[in-house]
Parts: sequence; structure tokens; C-alpha cells
Amino acid sequence: MIGFVSSQQPKYQRIADALRTAIQSGEYGPGDRLPGENDLMATYEVARMTARQALGVLQNEGLTEARKGAGVFVRAFRPLRRRGIQRLAQEQWGSGRSVWSVDSEDRELVVDQIVVHEEGANDRVALALDIVPGDQVWSRSRRFVLDGKPVLFATSHLPSDIVAGSPITQTDTGPGGTYARLAELGHVPVHFREEVRSRMPSADEADLLTLGTGTPVIEIVRTAFTEGGRAVEVNEMILDSASYVLEYDFDA
Repeated sequence: MIGFVSSQQPKYQRIADALRTAIQSGEYGPGDRLPGENDLMATYEVARMTARQALGVLQNEGLTEARKGAGVFVRAFRPLRRRGIQRLAQEQWGSGRSVWSVDSEDRELVVDQIVVHEEGANDRVALALDIVPGDQVWSRSRRFVLDGKPVLFATSHLPSDIVAGSPITQTDTGPGGTYARLAELGHVPVHFREEVRSRMPSADEADLLTLGTGTPVIEIVRTAFTEGGRAVEVNEMILDSASYVLEYDFDA
């Protein structure tokens, strides 16, 4: 039986703590339904809003998900470990492997909603690529779905004077992806910079990633540079924060 001891924390937080402990101990396993608002109101003698806030805390932490008309359930999705350094190693994409194979391992990955087109660079993209706003770039948008769960939406922008007429402008870029094709074009990426921040999603982003109410996203903007320092790609990525663990492993 879940419960809590007296503390100075708000009641909803204490209920959330008790439920979290029950999940972590295995009392509620992946896919199990948690006590509903009525159950929590009766068990803890609290108002409906307090019970709702407690369940909302766990949803915001990514531990649970609400299913319309059914209740709140422990998430069954196993978080994806994004190995930020290993996945970009040249030995990875240079051997024809996708950078995603480092993250997804043997799990089912589907890439959908692929859109590739040429457009004028906006101010943000132009600044990252050190070009003039309005200069032509090829943009590649796609969504990554892992084990049936949308986890990432990404849009890459590459200067047209480099990639025009290459497989990068096609839906399927071939083995090793964009970085392998850039290498073949004589623009080998040798340095990467990633900027990471957390924020709440736009309505479109929440729809694309099927996010629950209150779930933030992680925004990662990665820029790829050649040996000469030229920026050859900027990739704007929106990640479901509840689906990811960001791992950076490097020497001192």
C-alpha cells in the first residue's frame, strides 16, 4: 500500500513521491495502471485538484503517460541513450553505418515524414552556415520513430553550392548518410558543435512527437565543420525529453 509520511512538502508532491517510489520498487511495472484521481482522493483524503497535480508530476517526469478514457499508466518505453560523441565518430559513418545505429542498437527504427527541398536560408540558418540570408540551401526534414514511439524530429540545412546534384538532395542519401556523402564531395566533417537547451514544445512539435501535456523537449542544434573551418551542415533537432538520456563520454 503506497503512503507518505508527514513533511513540509505540498500534499501533491508527497503523493507523487509515494507513487514514484512504488514505480521504482516494481510495485507498478511498465504498462501498469496507476491509481486514478478518485482512488488517490480516497486514500490520501485530498481534493481532486491535488490528486490531479500528483499524477501530473509523474507525467512531466516522463515516468507515466495518460491514455484518454483509460487512466494513467507507467511508461513501457525504454529511454534511448544518445551517445553524443561516439555516434559522430568518422569510423561510424565512414564505414557506411548510420549514426543512429550507436543509439538504437537492435531496436526497431523507422524514419518517416521525410521532406527534402531547396529554399532560401533564414537568418538563423545563414548565421550558422556563415552565408548571406536568402542564399540557397537544401533542407532535409525527417521524423525518427523508435519501437513505435516518435522520439525525434530533425531538419538539416546544407549549402546548395556544395550538395546540389548529389544524393544528399534525395530522400535516401545512401550508406553512412549525409556525412559520408559530404566526404565524397570533398567536404569531410572533422569537427562538430552541439548547443543543447530544454524548453516547452510548440503545438506542432507536440503533435509530431505525440507528447503528453507538460512534457518538455530537448532542442539540439549541431553544426558540422570541415578541416578548413567551413560549416557544411546545421541540424536542428527536437527530442522528446522523456525518451532520452544524453550521454557524453570523454577523456579529461
